[in-house]
Amino acid sequence: MSSHPASSLLALAATLSLLTPLRSAAAQFDVFYGSPNDGAGNGISIGRFDSTTGTLTSPHLAVEAAGPSFFIIAPDGKHLYACLEKAAKVAAYEISPTDHALKLLNTQPSGGAGPCHISLDQTGRFALVANYDAGSVSVLPISADGSLGASTGFDQQAGTGPDKDRQEGPHAHGIITDPSNRFALCCDLGNDRVYVYHFDAKTGKLTPNDPAWGVVSPGSGPRHPIFSKDGKVLYVINEMGATVTAFNWDPAKGTLTEFQTVKTLPANFTAFNKDAEIKLDPSGKFLYASSRGHDCIAVYSIDKTGGLSQIQDVDNRGKTPRYFSFDPTGHWVISGSQDSNTVAVFRADSGMLTPVGDPVAAPAPICMQFLPVAGR
Repeated sequence: MSSHPASSLLALAATLSLLTPLRSAAAQFDVFYGSPNDGAGNGISIGRFDSTTGTLTSPHLAVEAAGPSFFIIAPDGKHLYACLEKAAKVAAYEISPTDHALKLLNTQPSGGAGPCHISLDQTGRFALVANYDAGSVSVLPISADGSLGASTGFDQQAGTGPDKDRQEGPHAHGIITDPSNRFALCCDLGNDRVYVYHFDAKTGKLTPNDPAWGVVSPGSGPRHPIFSKDGKVLYVINEMGATVTAFNWDPAKGTLTEFQTVKTLPANFTAFNKDAEIKLDPSGKFLYASSRGHDCIAVYSIDKTGGLSQIQDVDNRGKTPRYFSFDPTGHWVISGSQDSNTVAVFRADSGMLTPVGDPVAAPAPICMQFLPVAGR
């Protein structure tokens, strides 16, 4: 017997609510850090963040791993999924509810060399992985116990760009699903495309959309995508072009239409630079983009059409900000500096960032995720 339509919609709404980042009332958080380093003494580390004061402690090693460059924590806080860049694998860890210790459940091949980005679909039943070196994407199912299964979806991307040194072939980077969970989108730095796939949330299969991609300006090198809060606009940070491109998103057809591209660097900055991360504040009214070389975070206000206007360019207080993130309260930004081996804290007020305290030591921090401390 089929379920009542209203009941099905309520069940779906409840599931999606668990996957939607909300501001947390907790004051103390453990911060998990990823690093590209491997070998003895390297892996995922954990520090502590106090959201009442903005105080951050230096992390300690939680588990050794082979270059856990990027990872994500499941919405229920019970599991962590990490790209093991050096091993071309994805690892599943169980998180202890008491002290947040990590226990390895299993690993699976990532589907290609150099896995650099991972996300979960809107149901939390599949992990989507981008393999930078191979230029491929893969989907891994998540079992009831949190372990990873063998790939259910895969695509080998192709094509080149005008930069013969960095765009000699495809380089898949950031991959996410759209808010409806009907499509998956992946930026490819090597061919200046944003791939669009039909995503089957029952089987985990990927099928190229028609058209199969949107494009950015040649040589831009798209890196990471993020949807606006209302899901109508896709923002893409372009690593090589030092720009952010805004696309109107058609959720019925799965098509991207560019309507704006803005610079992330001041006009007088001419040194080498690679843009890195892109984030929205919890209100969805401000967008943030980091640059490696200029070593700053650019802040933009978002108007009613989704258009961007820069309002700030703040010093990152460290070299090579490959990743930054809002804490769960939405009042602080934590930014990691890979080549300075430090993490800096900023207070976020009406979009603007204000530095707080001194940067703390952390081993090549290139990913940060938060969990509330039990009993706090």
